[in-house]
Amino acid sequence: MTAGTVVLLRHARTAFNAALRLQGQSDIPLDDVGRWQAEQGAKALATAHRATRVVTSDLGRAADTARAYGAAVGVEPTFDARLRERSFGEWEGLTGDEIAERWPEQHAAWRAGEEPTRAGAEAKVDVAARMLAAVTEHADALDPEGTLVVVSHGAAITLAVTALLGLDPAGWRGISGLHNVHWSHLHRSGPAAVPAWRLVAHNVGAGFPLDEWNAGPDWNLEPVSA
Repeated sequence: MTAGTVVLLRHARTAFNAALRLQGQSDIPLDDVGRWQAEQGAKALATAHRATRVVTSDLGRAADTARAYGAAVGVEPTFDARLRERSFGEWEGLTGDEIAERWPEQHAAWRAGEEPTRAGAEAKVDVAARMLAAVTEHADALDPEGTLVVVSHGAAITLAVTALLGLDPAGWRGISGLHNVHWSHLHRSGPAAVPAWRLVAHNVGAGFPLDEWNAGPDWNLEPVSA
């Protein structure tokens, strides 16, 4: 017995997202645009997928995004620390330029898909393993008609999708990341099929043009003359 549908939803925007700062497991709250994104995304996702169960990372930006969606479908989110973002150690809070200046070789290796081990980052295989275990456990608690919505983080979701598709999280880079409050939709494969899950849709959002989505609700307001 397992859920027939799994949706992996990335959290809404934070000030670190807006400034292109690496968050990792730093607990950064949603900003004003993020709270608006959470509301709009909740409405859009509720139209497409009504969850049987909602489970979320316990970091505030994911938890608040999950609460917005849970309110839209009448399901109280459950917290699971295994769904946290990948830890990036000393790099958390820094921009890409700042990382490249202080750790040029490690940054170049990271951009090439290797592990930035000297920075104390969590290994991709470890993130994929905890994400896979959490998603599988929660999905297995539902019946085949059920829908599991998992609210997590960009790198963690990418690695989870890779693992659910039976691919190598350490070396396969064919899945792009998600925009804020965008989601991936997977459907359970047939009995004994390999891999157990199929990717139906990826990086789906509420339908706003991306520049408007990132600007928030005031994107079209005319500037006020002095």
